[in-house]
Amino acid sequence: MIEFKNVAKTFRRARVLDGVSLNIGLGERIALIGSNGAGKTTLIRCLLGEYTHDGEVRIDGLDPRSHRTAVLGKIGFVPQLPPPLKMPVGQLIDFSASLCGTDPARIHAIAQRLGLDLAAILSRQFVRLSGGMKQKLLIAIALGRDAKVLVMDEPAANLDPEARKIFFDLLAERLDDTTMLISSHRLDEVSALVNRVVEMDMGQVVLDDKVADDVSLTGRLACRIVLKRFEPAFAKALDGWNFSSDADQLNWQGEIAGPDRLRFLGIVSRYTALVGNLSLAETGGDAV
Repeated sequence: MIEFKNVAKTFRRARVLDGVSLNIGLGERIALIGSNGAGKTTLIRCLLGEYTHDGEVRIDGLDPRSHRTAVLGKIGFVPQLPPPLKMPVGQLIDFSASLCGTDPARIHAIAQRLGLDLAAILSRQFVRLSGGMKQKLLIAIALGRDAKVLVMDEPAANLDPEARKIFFDLLAERLDDTTMLISSHRLDEVSALVNRVVEMDMGQVVLDDKVADDVSLTGRLACRIVLKRFEPAFAKALDGWNFSSDADQLNWQGEIAGPDRLRFLGIVSRYTALVGNLSLAETGGDAV
């Protein structure tokens, strides 16, 4: 359904995407993770046809730049930063509904589930809403259509705890018929939804793991690593995960949150030649 083939993007000589290749099939639900500046948002913007780039991007075989109307008609999108729209809220809802042929009442219903009192803000300009209100409305617009692809860039930002829970409940209702690409700093929030984790770093895909639907990413894992020799860079990485070591810094121990296991193993894999032994065990369980 979605294909990135050797996609590269440079801004002012800075390589933001560096040969990204991914194939995303129908029904896959992907957590796109990585630190700020890793290239997540740029990759999403290329998918939406907003940037020129090297390589190829396709959605159902269509180029998002040359077939932008057709491609965007397939996508529900929640941006990381709300656009500075001066359009009144009511007009924005009606306009958005007309573009995708949906009933504005569907958008209203989702907004209300998220706790947004639309009746009080229909005449207000979108740009004058609070950050939380903007986010709830953008989510309602994205989910209030029949798009088979949902692309969300840090969608839970600015949501209060109750709205955050309702938002993930809304996504869970669409697990059977929707392809999702969710960019997030917090894998624990989306772990129950996704069946694939893609991590980016310095414009490249450094981890791409599928997760079986019957595998839980919750809980905590006890980890023990024995190194063949001391390596300062690896020691610094483990220290960043709050691991502790013996005096010679060859035996390390610590705990990992379940949702972070794939990202942690991705980091360890960069130092495979140094690792003499590694064990992971669910706390109170058997080694894995």
